[in-house]
Amino acid sequence: MNEWLIALFFLVALVYSMAGFGGGSSYLALLVLFAVPMAVVAPVALVCNLAVVSVGSWRFIRDGHLSWRLLLPFLATSVPFAYLGGRIQMDKNVFLLLLSGSLFCAGINMLFVRRPQESEGVDPRRAWKWGLPAGAMLGGISGLVGIGGGIFLSPLLHTLRWGNSKQIAASASMFIFLNSLAGLVGQLSKPVDPALFQSYLGLPAAALIGGLAGSFWSSRRFSCAMVQRVAAILVLYASVRVGLSAF
Repeated sequence: MNEWLIALFFLVALVYSMAGFGGGSSYLALLVLFAVPMAVVAPVALVCNLAVVSVGSWRFIRDGHLSWRLLLPFLATSVPFAYLGGRIQMDKNVFLLLLSGSLFCAGINMLFVRRPQESEGVDPRRAWKWGLPAGAMLGGISGLVGIGGGIFLSPLLHTLRWGNSKQIAASASMFIFLNSLAGLVGQLSKPVDPALFQSYLGLPAAALIGGLAGSFWSSRRFSCAMVQRVAAILVLYASVRVGLSAF
């Protein structure tokens, strides 16, 4: 396996964990740009997502920041749709275009960092009205492409002002974890030679180490907003590169 790819996965996990995300979109971009076999691109990215957000999700639950009342309406449809999306076999160019579009949207979301606003609370009826269709759409994209979807859920919750910053971060982290897990199960239901994965086992380890380091450093040395904007520029660049590779 390319040592540069391991180093880049570490750096991506480091940067994304500082901003509170898993990094699935950039893992995908790197795997595509390094000409990794398409059969393992989405599964490897999803495993790396799980490695990075697992620790954060556990900490949010331990500290009491996760609101299931806020998250369940989205999970009700996102998890099954992530699984179904993961089972779909796509043409390579369609996958690249979908990935490019997802990267572009993710980059724009990250570029415009939102200031924390006072929560308006969650109206259960409104939560289910918004959560079911939004969860289905984000879950389907998560499974198809190989991302967790939290990078889209977070700005939506901030816009709706449902929950405080920590509750929204906790919801995004758990959303990423469960959708990545469901998408991975769907991806692994496809016929793939297990030997293809052996060359890339070091990538989840690199992502886990980077994620742990990023979680530690984010509150001590760096501005989260600054790191998030740097990551956004890199994601937008990757979006262009991946989109061009489809033609």
